[in-house]
Parts: sequence; structure tokens; C-alpha cells
Amino acid sequence: MAGQQPTGAVSAAFPAPPPFYKHFTEQNLARLKELQESQLGSEPATDDPSNNSTKVPSASAHPLTDLPPELRYLIPPSPPPSGEYKSFGDHYNISATVPSLSAQGIPQLYPSPPTPLHLRHITRSLLLNFLEFTHILATNPADYGAKWDDLRDLFLNAHHLINEYRPHQARESLILLMEEQVRRGREEVRGVREVKAKVEGILEGLEDTGKEGLGELERVGHEGRKTMEEIRGERRRGEERTVWEIINRNVP
Repeated sequence: MAGQQPTGAVSAAFPAPPPFYKHFTEQNLARLKELQESQLGSEPATDDPSNNSTKVPSASAHPLTDLPPELRYLIPPSPPPSGEYKSFGDHYNISATVPSLSAQGIPQLYPSPPTPLHLRHITRSLLLNFLEFTHILATNPADYGAKWDDLRDLFLNAHHLINEYRPHQARESLILLMEEQVRRGREEVRGVREVKAKVEGILEGLEDTGKEGLGELERVGHEGRKTMEEIRGERRRGEERTVWEIINRNVP
């Protein structure tokens, strides 16, 4: 039938990657680095301290038309001059600063500077307004618009207030991380000291055992020397008696 798909057709669950990923190879990166170094070396020397030879040339500093096709994809694009970009229909700002609620056209429901107590008030207001919203939907659904806008403003204010406390959260997380590192360091030092005490105890025990063994060896040595002297004396006295016996037998 005309509406049926061929049985041999293969459909991928995800689209294939862009074909230019094949250009990101070690050889192409080395060639691009050589071209960048040659361009930086050909630039006239100036007294401007901002002319740093270690900076990475951008697309504007290195015209793409002067590069081979396989190297053009390795140059990152320049940031948008307007400071904004669009992704999936939404506009985003490339700066790290959080825009204020008034700049976004949203009424601010808490004073400045905020406190954690204001976030608690907004959370309670969210619960109350949600109950009122469900009541409106049950009694007169056509009048939901105003309460829906109130819920939206409350959620946006709560989200913005949480974002304002991100630096505080990062600082507290860093403090906890440093405290954990200090705790681990102290445990390691404590473990090293315990091992040191055990090693010192073992060495002291070996020293005492060595002293006792040395004393025993000296005592045995003294006894051994004394025994040998007695044996030599007895042997010498035996030889003297033998000599005197021979003399007595031969002399009338």
C-alpha cells in the first residue's frame, strides 16, 4: 500500500551528531595551533601591555576565510555584541548577574534587603493562594485569571529570592567543605600519633628485651670464661702431677 512504510527503513531514536565533529582531531588542532602561533609571531610588537601573546585568537582575530575548511570549525564564535542570545524561543543574558524583578516587569513582593523570613511568608502565601485558586476553579472557573497571576508572581518572587541567596549557599558549602577537610586532617594526625605511640612502645619493648638479652649474654660469657679458666687450671695441675710422677719413678 502507498501509506505503508518500507520494511527495511531504519529510524534513529536520536538525530545523528553534526558532521563537523570529525574535524576535531589531534592533527587539526596541531595545525591550528601552528597557524595561530605564526599569526601572533607576525604581529608588530607594541608597548601595549594588553598585547599578550598567550591569548587565544578569536574568529575576528583570525579570519575564517584564511583557514582551510576543516579548521574553520575549531575557532569558537565571538560572543554576541548585544550580550543576549536566544535558545528554544527564550532570550538569555550572557552576564552572570541576576536581573532584578523590576527589570523583568514583575512586581517585587518583599522589601530590600530580603531575609529568610520573607521567603517563609511567600511560601505561606503560596499555600493560601493555591487554596483560593482551587476554590475559584470549583465555583467560578472563568475568574481564575487574577488568582493565576498572583500565583505566578509569588512563584517568581520565591525563585528570585532563592537565587539571591545562592552566594550565601556557596559560601556556606565552602565552609562545610573546609571544615570537613580540617576534620579529616585532624583524624589523620591523630592516627599518625597513635601509630607513633605504638611504634615507640614496640621500640621500647625491643630495647628492654635487648638489654635483658645483653645482660644474659654477659652473664653466660662470664660463666663460660670462668669454666674455661678452671678447666685450664685443672689441666695444668694434671700435667704437673704427671711430670712429678715421672720424676719420682726415674729418680732413686
